[in-house]
Amino acid sequence: MREFVTDLLRRHGDDVPVFSHEHTVTRGALRASVAAEAGLFAASGVGEGSTVALHVPPSFTQLEVVLALWSLGARVISVDHRLTPTEVDELRALTRPQFFVRASGRPVGIFRERYELVTERRSDGGPATTRHRLVQFTSGSTGRPKVVGRSTESIIREVLRFGAAEGMPRYGERMLVLNSTAQSFGLMGGLLHALASGVHLVFAGKLSAEDVLRTAARHEVDFITGTPFHFDLLASAADRPSLRTVRGAFSGGELMRPEVAERFAAAYGFTVGECFGTTETGALTMDAAGTSRPSVGKPLSDTTIRVRDGLVEVALDQSPYLDHDDPTRYLDGWFRTGDRGEFDARGNLRLLGRADSLVVVRGSNVDLTQVEATLRAHPLVTEAIAVHDTVIEAYVSTGSDALTPDELAAWCAQRLAEFKRPQRVHVLRALPRTPTGKLVRNPRVLADAR
Repeated sequence: MREFVTDLLRRHGDDVPVFSHEHTVTRGALRASVAAEAGLFAASGVGEGSTVALHVPPSFTQLEVVLALWSLGARVISVDHRLTPTEVDELRALTRPQFFVRASGRPVGIFRERYELVTERRSDGGPATTRHRLVQFTSGSTGRPKVVGRSTESIIREVLRFGAAEGMPRYGERMLVLNSTAQSFGLMGGLLHALASGVHLVFAGKLSAEDVLRTAARHEVDFITGTPFHFDLLASAADRPSLRTVRGAFSGGELMRPEVAERFAAAYGFTVGECFGTTETGALTMDAAGTSRPSVGKPLSDTTIRVRDGLVEVALDQSPYLDHDDPTRYLDGWFRTGDRGEFDARGNLRLLGRADSLVVVRGSNVDLTQVEATLRAHPLVTEAIAVHDTVIEAYVSTGSDALTPDELAAWCAQRLAEFKRPQRVHVLRALPRTPTGKLVRNPRVLADAR
C-alpha cells in the first residue's frame, strides 16, 4: 500500500485541486500535509505493519491521516465516528490496535475541514500479521460485528474498476461526495479514485438540501454521489438551477426506490444511476446513467458474479473476514452477499431484497439482531423483535408495567449509534407468535398487535 499511495500522491501537478469545502487543497498542499502527518506518526512509533484504529469524522484531516498511515505501511482500522463508546470498545477488543487516533472535538455537520487529533498508544495491541491494510466492520448474522480485511491488491483492483467504469468522473471534473469518507465507497470511489484520475472532490458541510444545493452551485460540480436518502432530500427541494452544471449522479449503499428516482428526475431533469457493492467486496456493478433500473447494472471489470439458489454470490480468492470464517457467507471461493437477485436478458443484475437480518438505514448497514440483543439486555425485557419497513421499529414484552418506550429509547441511546436505534418502541404484555410458536416478524401483524 505504501508504494501505491506514494504513486497516487505524485500524479498530476502541484497546482491541481483535489479537495474543496470552504477552502481548496491542491495536490502539492496535500502531499505536504500527508508528509507532515506521516512524520508525526513515525515519531510515535507507527511503521510497516502497525495497526491503527482511526475514529475521526469525515474531514480533510481524516483523509490526510488515512493517506499518511498508508504511506508508512500501517493497517488502518476504520471506526465509524457515530458509534457509542460501548460499540467502539467492542471493535477495539476485536481488532486490538496498537494505536487509537480520535478527534478531540465533537463532530460538526457531515463534514468539516479540520479536527485536532489525540493519539493513544495501547499496550494490549498487536501488529498486523497479514497483508490487509484496511479493516472495516459489517454487521453479522448474530449481531456481533464482523471484521472485514482489504488487502492492497484488493484495494488497487477496486480503484481500477472505478476508473474503467463508464460514466465515472474524469480528470478535471468536480464530484460532490455526500457518502461518508470513513466508509468503503467514500474511500475507494471518492478519495482513491480522485487521486488516481485527477478528479476534484467537493464536500458539503451540513445534511440539508439547502446546504448541498448551495455547495453544488458554488463549486459548479459535474457529478454527485450519495445514498438514496440524499437524493430523496434533494428531490424535496426541487431547485433545478442549483444543479445546472451537473451531468450525472449515482447512488450507492442501498437500492434506490423507483419513486425516489422518478421524483429526482422530475425535479432536476436527469436520472440518478446505481452502484452496488458490499464492504466485503467493494463495488461490484455500475449503471452510472440509471438507464437499466430496476437493475443495478452490469458487473464491473475484474468481478465474477453469479446467482445461486436465488442469492447473489461473488468470487473471492479468500474469505474477507479476519476474525473467523463463516461458511454461511464464504465457501469454496464464493462470497454470499445476502442479497436476493437475478440477471435480466441483457446481463444486468437486479436485486430483489435481503435474505437475512441486515437492513440499510441512510446508507449504513444495521443488523436487526444487534438491536434485538441490546433491547433484551435490559433487565425488565423478556423478549424483543426489531423490524424494518421504512424505519426501524421495536416490539418488546415485559413483565413490568413500569417500563416505558421512553426508557427503552434512552437505554438504546447509550448502547447503539444513532442510525441503529429504533425510531419507535412498543411495549406489549406478550409478543405475537406463529401457530408453531415462533415470534412473528411481519411488521403488519406486529402493528395490529399494538
